[in-house]
Amino acid sequence: MSPRSPRVAAARRLAKRNFRGKERLFLAEGPQAVREAAGHLAGGAATLVELFATLEAAERYADIVGAARDAGARVHLASEQVIADISTTVTPQGLVGVCRFLDTPFEEVLAARPRLVALLANVRDPGNAGTVLRCADAAGAEAVVLTDASVDVYNPKAVRASVGSLFHLPVAVGVPVEQAVEGLRAAGVRVLAADGAGDRDLDDELDKGTMGGPTAWLFGNEAWGLPEETRALTDAVVRVPIHGKAESLNLATAAAVCLYASARAQRAAGGCRSVTGN
Repeated sequence: MSPRSPRVAAARRLAKRNFRGKERLFLAEGPQAVREAAGHLAGGAATLVELFATLEAAERYADIVGAARDAGARVHLASEQVIADISTTVTPQGLVGVCRFLDTPFEEVLAARPRLVALLANVRDPGNAGTVLRCADAAGAEAVVLTDASVDVYNPKAVRASVGSLFHLPVAVGVPVEQAVEGLRAAGVRVLAADGAGDRDLDDELDKGTMGGPTAWLFGNEAWGLPEETRALTDAVVRVPIHGKAESLNLATAAAVCLYASARAQRAAGGCRSVTGN
């Protein structure tokens, strides 16, 4: 396949947000992401629509290529140069998939009556967004919601950082933060803001037994946190205690602590949640 091929040019353009939005397509790079995409359905249709693979990668990951073909994706054997042109990584792994958008309407998230949700407000770093999504998946959350001021979850860096978790749980995007909080609270979900300056301590909340019910954790921008007007929307502002000398935790680490704390409390409260396997 020539680097000048219209298919290659179309895939290359998906590195830019405006083209992703126009085509409602995004790139999934590497064997893990492509494997997950090949087995995923979005709106009843196969998520993976096209796969570019070097000959070496096609032989090494024959099972993934086979799954892609079974899903109805067009498979193109391509040179390393073509893969490098499409890929956004420094060292491509020889597989790049073109996938349909898979976000879930926020109303469907609410209708499913979730018990654990990660809500990202003004999170601008794609690596952070993808890693929080991965943490939410690992903790057994039922959904991730990104506000309209947050990064594009289909940014290639966010997709990579999710390490396949983007394909595992519902993700709602573009929701105004006020609508997100109000909708979750109306659905019986307690909304907690995670903030280092919070007036409540996570350990104390766990000790008091207040964490066992349906919960959404609201995470803000790592550099400047949550504005006061956003914190005021929530049921409580909770800080992760710092027992050592560290100045703070980064966003993804704090998210993992909070989400796992809720998951454990919900299990202790008599739920059937499992964070060790499905």
